[in-house]
Amino acid sequence: MDAAARGQTIRRNRTRRGYSQAVLAGLVGRSESWLSQVERGILTVDSHDVLTRLADVLRLPLTELTGTDHHVPAPRYTAAVEIERAMMRYSEVSDGPVDLARLRAEAHRTHAAYQATRYGEVGRRLPRLIRDVETAAHRRGADRPAVCSVRAMVYNTTAAVLRRVGQKDLAWQAADRAMSAAEWADETLLSAVGAYRLAYVFVSRGRPAAAADLAMAAAAALERQMRPGTAEELSVYGGLHLAAATAAAAEFDKAAVPRLLRQAQRAADRLGRDMNLHGTAFGPTNVAIHTISTRAKVGDARAAVAAGEALDVDSLPAGLVGRRAQVCLDVARAYTQTRQDAAAVNTLLDAERIAPELVRHDPSTGRVLQELMRREHRPSTPELRPLAQRAGVA
Repeated sequence: MDAAARGQTIRRNRTRRGYSQAVLAGLVGRSESWLSQVERGILTVDSHDVLTRLADVLRLPLTELTGTDHHVPAPRYTAAVEIERAMMRYSEVSDGPVDLARLRAEAHRTHAAYQATRYGEVGRRLPRLIRDVETAAHRRGADRPAVCSVRAMVYNTTAAVLRRVGQKDLAWQAADRAMSAAEWADETLLSAVGAYRLAYVFVSRGRPAAAADLAMAAAAALERQMRPGTAEELSVYGGLHLAAATAAAAEFDKAAVPRLLRQAQRAADRLGRDMNLHGTAFGPTNVAIHTISTRAKVGDARAAVAAGEALDVDSLPAGLVGRRAQVCLDVARAYTQTRQDAAAVNTLLDAERIAPELVRHDPSTGRVLQELMRREHRPSTPELRPLAQRAGVA
């Protein structure tokens, strides 16, 4: 697509959305004069990241701004096939004892493997675990609330890993089952955990408004029972505000993001330290991590870089490998936005050393690598192409 046609498309859809040039430019992190020249076809947009932000804000398919159907395919997570088969298998009602202790222990081990970014191991464990928990759910005389509690745990982990590897539709199905199981267990806290997980899935599916509504409704329901709040309640409550902040950033709502982060920070202050209750990894450091990621998402790249370079993640619980690596991924994205490509590549290599499976499977990282490859300058980024090949982008 040439610059004039792209500019006309942007101007037409900006007007349709009711945005002024100043508002749209601010939402994508550019100046009003820059946008004016783009709309008149004087300047061309050569940044995939900027085009993606424009498409997100204007609610357009990216192809309407690029004129092509090219995209970064979701990395192939071969375990998804077996996970889906296990989810499609429905058990018959039967008799017999249910070893809930074993199922619960296995559910905890699998979730720990997910947070350690051992996605291959998670993929091997989940199909059997899903089949076992579904069989338990169909046993006569089973302790229904307890079984539903374990079932919710299993499907929350399933949703989390599937979202992380780009299997958005199957992740939504798993998250919906987790919510249903939590409702059957009749536990407000467990339902809130399900809402936390489902909110992130909604964001990944391009439904940030639904994600924010879900997260804040769950937070309000949880708040009604917090007197003043246990560590578990504070962790989930704070995590819901981080999910809502992520959704607000996806909508480029620069007013809502800091407000939601402040609410999460208050919960973290009450909690007092970094913990990992109900898989939320919640605490002061995770609030800081989300501050970096939301700044990068709304285009405030320089602030994201400054915050990321200053952040110390040593206080995070040892098993939270993914959280540690996420800082590198978010800072690399911000470096890419500011065209500091060598710094971006070095930071991605740091992330790969921490969590190679995360770098290989994360769709957002694939898009960053694609942008870096598009403007590759081999003398300054000699390790970019091998990294992109390992991630399946080049």
